[in-house]
Amino acid sequence: SRARSRGAAGAALLPSMLMFGVILASSGLLLMIERGILAQVGPPPLHPPAGLSRRDGRDSPAELELEVLRDTRNRTIRALCGQRSMPRSVWELPPGQRRTVLRHLLVSDKYRFLYCYVPKVACSNWKRILKVLDGALESVDVQGKMDHKSDLVFLGDMKPEEISYRLKHYYKFIFVRNPMERLLSAYRNKFGEIKEYQQKYGVEIVRRYRKNGGSSAGDDVSFSEFLQYLLDEDVERMNEHWMPIYNLCQPCAVRYDFIGSYERLHADANHVLEHIQSPSFVRFPERQAWYKPVTAETLHYYLCNTQRRLIKELLPKYILDFSLFAYPLPNITSEFCRQ
Repeated sequence: SRARSRGAAGAALLPSMLMFGVILASSGLLLMIERGILAQVGPPPLHPPAGLSRRDGRDSPAELELEVLRDTRNRTIRALCGQRSMPRSVWELPPGQRRTVLRHLLVSDKYRFLYCYVPKVACSNWKRILKVLDGALESVDVQGKMDHKSDLVFLGDMKPEEISYRLKHYYKFIFVRNPMERLLSAYRNKFGEIKEYQQKYGVEIVRRYRKNGGSSAGDDVSFSEFLQYLLDEDVERMNEHWMPIYNLCQPCAVRYDFIGSYERLHADANHVLEHIQSPSFVRFPERQAWYKPVTAETLHYYLCNTQRRLIKELLPKYILDFSLFAYPLPNITSEFCRQ
């Protein structure tokens, strides 16, 4: 009990977004969640940590918050990836993990960059941009279903020496998103709209987790059933739409130059486009009119109407995404859910 008390006291001293201690002490994770400690994690403080200084003394609170967030992400990634057991390059990864990350790294030789695409983090729009930059698509606004394979160059299709050269010399970036929000987006899209996913995954999920569910067409999977499926699934065998970002893009084996976020999508996308010196007519596409975004209220509703046990047991599978990319763990306390 004394050890548990010390763990709880230590957790209270964690910086509001710096979750590296959670990674190293995952045995205390569920205890902290149970006691609601991590549910109270909020945005980063509006003052720079040690080592950061205002450039002109007139930075806005939003700019300072963003600076703190990026500094936190960089420090946490350096701390984790500096561990002796972590991979230093893609060649140190097991074959299956190496295939996954190389299959998700898209190449632009003309503009010398690598982009690790993450499904449900605006990757379709980034693929449109790559096609426009390569001349395979006239405009990012061209209507029609996105072909996620044609007219794109994947790093995994290259020879080892070509892969190593690009990993060393090209600008590398990735876009991330709150893990639970990304999962909810995948659930609503794939099981609410895509028949292929309903038949391939939905039918099996209902059959496995629902009594007398054999007659389901896979279009009525509940969010709880989906989370239970993820809990039982091997991370390395997951579909890319719900595989953790860490496993898809391996930020220790690939040292990304820029980590953009879904929450600042257009501003961060413009930063990347400016850095790679893309033509002025290339811009990040606007959100489609039919798209239904996951709002904070929607996420709140789903999480608070899901068994707390499921969420607490699932979090360790996505803890690296929460901690490395500085996202607070979901607040599922009774008090919050009563609001």
